[in-house]
Amino acid sequence: MAELDTSGGGHKKGPGVKKGKKLSTRVDLTPMVDLGFLLITFFIFTTTMSQPTALKLFLPDDKVTEEDQNKAKESGVLTILMGADNHIYYYEGQLKSDGSNFLSASFNGENSIRDVILKKKADVRSRSRDAENPYKDFVVVIKPSVDCNYKNVIDILDEMAINVVKKYALVDISDGEAQLVKISDASSQTSASN
Repeated sequence: MAELDTSGGGHKKGPGVKKGKKLSTRVDLTPMVDLGFLLITFFIFTTTMSQPTALKLFLPDDKVTEEDQNKAKESGVLTILMGADNHIYYYEGQLKSDGSNFLSASFNGENSIRDVILKKKADVRSRSRDAENPYKDFVVVIKPSVDCNYKNVIDILDEMAINVVKKYALVDISDGEAQLVKISDASSQTSASN
């Protein structure tokens, strides 16, 4: 542990007596290293590891027949298309051939996708005859384009969780919709640069 060198014989006091050299103490830290490792080992074994965070998905019921799983009322469907540079487009029901119901939205601010989802949800609830489950017919179809980034897909899935949308599907975008999204993206970029 600690060592003190006390060599030099007896103590003489008086004039002409040389004082002995004061020697420093030496502390052996070997037991402290052992204690340190014991403490580190204790804290490693007693701490809980951080749990990974995951998005909760509502999966469809397996007992329902396949024909019933794919059916949705046109009046309750909201389709969200995602383009490049955080552009979001949507339409209700089926896409009209002239594209008149193809509208754009944003992630926040005026005309946000959250407002669109809440408005459609309220509309479905007002038309529902089922008092137990008024949102039974509400379905959101999410179609990311090839230009859409991963962050936007996660953001739209977060919107589903925030707005408590229990029925949604992540689906491949059709060729016609992809062309419509590209044209809309290009026109919004030219209008932004002007």
